[in-house]
Amino acid sequence: MQTYVVIPTYNEIENLENIVAAVLAASPGINVIIVDDGSPDGTGEAADHLAAADERVKVIHRSGKLGLGTAYICGFKRALAEGADYICEMDADFSHNPSYVPSLLSAVDDGADVAIGSRYVPGGGTPDWSLSRRIISQGGSLYARIVLGMSVKDLTGGFKCFRRQVLEAIDLDSVHSNGYSFQIEMNYKSASKGFRLVEVPIVFPDRRVGKSKMSKRIVTEAMVVVPRLRLERLREQYAALRRDNKNP
Repeated sequence: MQTYVVIPTYNEIENLENIVAAVLAASPGINVIIVDDGSPDGTGEAADHLAAADERVKVIHRSGKLGLGTAYICGFKRALAEGADYICEMDADFSHNPSYVPSLLSAVDDGADVAIGSRYVPGGGTPDWSLSRRIISQGGSLYARIVLGMSVKDLTGGFKCFRRQVLEAIDLDSVHSNGYSFQIEMNYKSASKGFRLVEVPIVFPDRRVGKSKMSKRIVTEAMVVVPRLRLERLREQYAALRRDNKNP
């Protein structure tokens, strides 16, 4: 099975070489797609050097900081075009440990359609986080779970693996979330299509180098996107019900 790992980057020059090497070493047959948003620190040029040295590494250059969600969508489309069977996503800063990649792949091999690296199931955790950050993250997941009616405990986690068929079934061009709400939207749309989501425990440390990209704007976006997703789903269900009533 061909596996592609999509890694968005913006100013990750200090992490890039090590994270790519660790991902490629995590499991046989892995390819990496780096999606760089015009990093001014030279991350894009470093990515090109890695690609020139190893055919398993692909690079997509974008004109500027266009957002996490669109970076993943761009990488997903490239992975599908390359013939990927499994498509993983992860951060470049080692907060997502590449050693968990085999566990995600194993979960998909065992029948999951989406394997989610989860901080909030037994065996997972966030040992380096402050209390306030834990409250914001867990509170956001709980809010989304209640509004969307989902059982997944870590809806905002960004370390996961999709079976190819999941991304093919979702209209990727209709996904407009860009922050952490992107993760919620992808999980919800996957579940709404009837796919099976499984949580795999991971320990999520703070990033090794650089600054967190969390912001008030990202949190606000998530608060707005969640009810919008639920409303869109209710409209789809209502439209389907009307069609069924017209065609008994």
